[in-house]
Amino acid sequence: MPTRSVLVVEDSAVLRHLLSHSIRADARLRLMDAVESAEEAIRLVPHLRPDVISMDVCLPGMDGLEATRRIMAQCPTPIVIVSDALDAQVSMNALRSGALAVIEKPRGLTSDAGRAAVGAITTQLYIMSQVPVIRRRLLTAQAPHPAPVAAVPSWTVPPRILALAASTGGPRAFAQVLGALPVDFPVPVVGVQHMGGPFMEGFAHWLDQQVPMPVALARHGETLRRGHVYIAPGDRHLAIGARGEAVVLDTSPQQGQRPSASVLFSSVARAFGRGGVGVLMTGMGEDGARGLGDMRRAGGYTITEDRSTAVIHGMPGAAERGGATCISLPLPDIAPHIERIMADSADPAGGVASPARQPPG
Repeated sequence: MPTRSVLVVEDSAVLRHLLSHSIRADARLRLMDAVESAEEAIRLVPHLRPDVISMDVCLPGMDGLEATRRIMAQCPTPIVIVSDALDAQVSMNALRSGALAVIEKPRGLTSDAGRAAVGAITTQLYIMSQVPVIRRRLLTAQAPHPAPVAAVPSWTVPPRILALAASTGGPRAFAQVLGALPVDFPVPVVGVQHMGGPFMEGFAHWLDQQVPMPVALARHGETLRRGHVYIAPGDRHLAIGARGEAVVLDTSPQQGQRPSASVLFSSVARAFGRGGVGVLMTGMGEDGARGLGDMRRAGGYTITEDRSTAVIHGMPGAAERGGATCISLPLPDIAPHIERIMADSADPAGGVASPARQPPG
């Protein structure tokens, strides 16, 4: 198994030392350097070409978010942000800057829990070091727009709900797809984003500022309104009930995830049948593939993000291998395709059937 090279950028001398020690003790990793400033990191990256960077946020001089933006523009590299606190705004800004993940700095570094947290960071560095971020980000930023997919299937069943899910790289994917849909979108939108529980309220608030439709965390029992986006709350599953209402569940994680994309998609299949549209975007692992398959078998329309734009193609790739997707599209093409589905399936009066007007399939 080849080792993965790491550059540590950390202002705290104590944490810099502990991270360096933990990386050296991990047979999967090789420490290239450990520096305390963003400027030094930017200078070293083109020469060292690390497989992954551990990036502090609060640094002397330039901060870690600006350093991340510059590195991703000049020499794209997988970056894991290590933040002093679970600050939702910092986390969203970090992900927008191009970081793959945000981790809270461990506390009580000399305690057993602190040392375990440092070890968890090295494991996350190893996982993220394997993301082919250079090729992905260069394709997204510099390549011409992908050619239209030939013989794109249309859909004539009136959609009654849109469900989306993503993991690593998901916040920007959510913002891009929902940001291209109109404020008067004719059906409710529900979504699952894999993210630490304390971040979810901040994620919903951030997304609300990025897209035309209002966005909020889903509340148990509330009626879903067309043109509104409902995000699964932190560390809870989001499902859709028999009457089309939001159901927030505290049941066990599925495939290690809570909220789970498969829980949401499967509930959409049960409640809406052919009236459901599901979109599975970038993310590591296989969550969502089973649920998206349930949607397709129930007659719903399913979309996966194409390999050419996914930061990590794990989740959509698993759905494609399992035959769960009707079509795979690059991220910029997903919203226009959803609007085409809406236009193709509009009823003679010019609207789209709602749950109240058409029973679940």
